[in-house]
Amino acid sequence: MSGKIIGIFIVIVSLIAGGALYYLQVYAFYAAVEPNGVSDVQMTPIIGGQPEPILYDDFQAIDANSSPVRYRACFTTPQSQAMMTETYVTYDRAEPLEAPGWFDCFNADDIGAALENETAFAFMGTENITYGIDRVIAIMDDGRGFVWHQINACGEVVFDGRPTPDGCPEPPVTDR
Repeated sequence: MSGKIIGIFIVIVSLIAGGALYYLQVYAFYAAVEPNGVSDVQMTPIIGGQPEPILYDDFQAIDANSSPVRYRACFTTPQSQAMMTETYVTYDRAEPLEAPGWFDCFNADDIGAALENETAFAFMGTENITYGIDRVIAIMDDGRGFVWHQINACGEVVFDGRPTPDGCPEPPVTDR
């Protein structure tokens, strides 16, 4: 009889721990980002190099302090892809990262497919928004836009513990 009680206890504790772990990964650390109406969506122009705001509407975003790559946003813009490709720096290695299922405006698979078949184009939002992390913006041909953070080439090398490559800024000094 005591073996059954111990077995039931282990199963119940495992279910509670599994549920807590799922909740912490998918819901707990994310928070809605309040739009400020000006700098929520910025892209880097070909001339000048400093990110500047673009026209946007219907902005919604989430972020988490637990990781620099958890930022996701969705918006719409009246600006055309043709104008944007002539004005802003494109981003060649764009790989949209999955968002939590409950943030349903952002579907990384759909965005990735649109980038592959060129119905969407990726642009540099802000390079090194945090060391080694770029803010990437993708614009669909229907005016929908998506934003995420992505590890850049410098970050990939430095985060693996290798020396900073030529052409990359020095990483910030951290206390460990």
